[in-house]
Amino acid sequence: MIEVGFIIFLFYSNLLMGEFTRANRGGKTILFAIKDIFTSTNFDVAVVSGLIGYLVVEYLRKKI
Repeated sequence: MIEVGFIIFLFYSNLLMGEFTRANRGGKTILFAIKDIFTSTNFDVAVVSGLIGYLVVEYLRKKI
């Protein structure tokens, strides 16, 4: 579960960093960015990505 949680953390931190890049409009507050990234769709993607990442890591651990 720690690996899945870490992958979810990395997913959301990447989304948050993306909210403050030069490509996006300026003047966003941190509260607006957090409301923008914490959606059910993003959560679903994060959980599925976390589970896939966990399965890949476990497969590679067994191979080595």
